[in-house]
Amino acid sequence: MLQGPGLFILLLGVLITVHELGHFLVAKACGVKVLRFSIGFGPRLFGFTKGETEYQVAILPLGGYVKMAGDSPHEELAPEDANRGFLNAAPWKRALIVAAGPFFNLVFPVLIYFFVFVGAHEAISTKVGFVDPAMPAATAGIRPGDRIIAVDGEKVRTFDELRETFVGRFERPIPITVERDGKQSIVEVTPRKVTDSNGIDPVERGQIGIQYARKPAVLGVPPGSPAAQAGLKTFDRVLSINGVSIPDEAALHEQLAKQEGPLAVSVQRMQPVVAGAVTGSAPSVVQVTVPKQPGNDGFTALGAESSDLYVVSVNPGSVADKAGIRAGDRLVSFNGQPLRSFTVLLAELSNLKDQPFQLTWRSADGQEQTQKLAQAPYNTRSEFSQEARLELGVDPWYPSSAEILPVDMVTVEVSPGDALLQAATVVPRIVGQMVTVLGRIATNQMSTKTLGGPVMMYQLASKSAEQGWESFFHLMAVISINLGVMNLLPIPILDGFHLLSAFWEGIRRRPIPVRVREVANVVGLILLAALMVMAFYNDINRLIFG
Repeated sequence: MLQGPGLFILLLGVLITVHELGHFLVAKACGVKVLRFSIGFGPRLFGFTKGETEYQVAILPLGGYVKMAGDSPHEELAPEDANRGFLNAAPWKRALIVAAGPFFNLVFPVLIYFFVFVGAHEAISTKVGFVDPAMPAATAGIRPGDRIIAVDGEKVRTFDELRETFVGRFERPIPITVERDGKQSIVEVTPRKVTDSNGIDPVERGQIGIQYARKPAVLGVPPGSPAAQAGLKTFDRVLSINGVSIPDEAALHEQLAKQEGPLAVSVQRMQPVVAGAVTGSAPSVVQVTVPKQPGNDGFTALGAESSDLYVVSVNPGSVADKAGIRAGDRLVSFNGQPLRSFTVLLAELSNLKDQPFQLTWRSADGQEQTQKLAQAPYNTRSEFSQEARLELGVDPWYPSSAEILPVDMVTVEVSPGDALLQAATVVPRIVGQMVTVLGRIATNQMSTKTLGGPVMMYQLASKSAEQGWESFFHLMAVISINLGVMNLLPIPILDGFHLLSAFWEGIRRRPIPVRVREVANVVGLILLAALMVMAFYNDINRLIFG
């Protein structure tokens, strides 16, 4: 198994070879003499000569080049090569040669994605693990354990496919085919509109309130409630009732519907643990007895409620933090309407963006507060980037990796035709996103801190390989597209400027003056050097400050 440096060299080596191969093959096809095909810069490590071309690997692996006869204005050609020089070639031939490198970088990912997609794959099935009681799926009668077969007549096999079918489908009845106990039926669901944002392209989609993951039964305990009087606390996770194991919320509802009289409840509670200057938490098991309360809802029978609307953490400096919302508080209402789930709140916020809204919450001592708030950009830092997103700044309870329950998987067979179609669809989308990002950086709508250099590329290569070869190949495809797009920018010394020069000469019938080209190359070199310095600075900054 290759490790970090080997993966980094493999990643760069393949992408550089693809790019230079484009220039090389088209130059040969156009009759231009190729003197050298080099992977890397600087002194030669090894290589060979075949025909009129020397093939070599050089010591610095941060690029490559194809040296063509007559590609410098001051280069003199031998008489027999007079018609084979690059600058002597027709403008359309030079345009094809310089465009071939970026073109190969943009086509190569289609090949990568084809081999990633084709064949048999394990994926999360459409079996429903959790239904939000406040969302349209619950209203339509969809239950945990149901399997979604089709949406609006379109068959779905995986949860990702299910999610994608709701893009553009919302706020109108949608027929959904559901399988329960081996029998299929059709229910009508009216999805809520939400706006997903990955920081680049906002996507409007429908949301019906189902999850593939089964949700553990975690309590929200109002002050003075029967659950509180019995000694239960908010964020206690129910493990068993009267000795019956409770793996998830569905089991909680099922068991409490059968039980009568006092309930022996076993819960897992996170207790604070102090070790020197560090404070952490560790799980402990607590036993309590609760008299069963009237009501059909499982949580109500315990004299409690779901923890869904209880805040488990507040981002420091966020809108919520400044408003005084604290961990343990319960969100009560939004714009005067009672809140029934955190998913509903997120859906409302996704559509409001930075517009003001009224939020009411109840603190741990039972006092309610109402304030007019508006989401604001909040900087989130990941391992490799930092970005600002509109946020309120509160998080509900989510299971840790150790608490996530197994999900239902399905094997999906992707035919070569479908794989090619998917690959050909993915690449233009990524190209569009990169063009958008470059445009926002150029217009100062996005921070230059998102730029990365070789160190970031090395980290990404190592990280993606840890996640599997599929992730590594995805990274290779994205960087290849990045190289293709960047090289098409009309910056002197990049392919984009040479392409522009060829078009200019083809239209004006005369080349760009040598002096102008030389000055442009110096300017371009300075711009690229500044870009590299900025990328290295960001890399070092991430290494030091994380």
